Amino acid sequence: QVQLVESGGGLVQAGGSLRLSCATSGRTFSSYVMGWFRQAPGKEREFVAAIDSNSTATPVANTVKGRFTISRDNAKSTVYLHMNSLKPEDTAVYYCAAATTGWSTAHWGQGTQVTVSL
Repeated sequence: QVQLVESGGGLVQAGGSLRLSCATSGRTFSSYVMGWFRQAPGKEREFVAAIDSNSTATPVANTVKGRFTISRDNAKSTVYLHMNSLKPEDTAVYYCAAATTGWSTAHWGQGTQVTVSL
């Protein structure tokens, strides 16, 4: 069983940057596809970005393309979401996920709040 703990959220002005981190427990981090999702109030959880075990594939949602990037450090069992040029519509709780057979069976973190003000 892997445990995920997100950090790095907070309040930032529009145009600013944040880096979210997701630290995981367990010795099998490198075998997981890692992802970031977000959920805004009254909306469904949506995909933001993912990264495969070797960092060779890093798909991101169109809504954040060119502004957000995802990376991972397998030695530290940590995945990051680098968020630049933040917009108020990026306000949401951001969740980290670790998957081996799809997101429906993924392990999830507790989430970290990101609030972008005008």
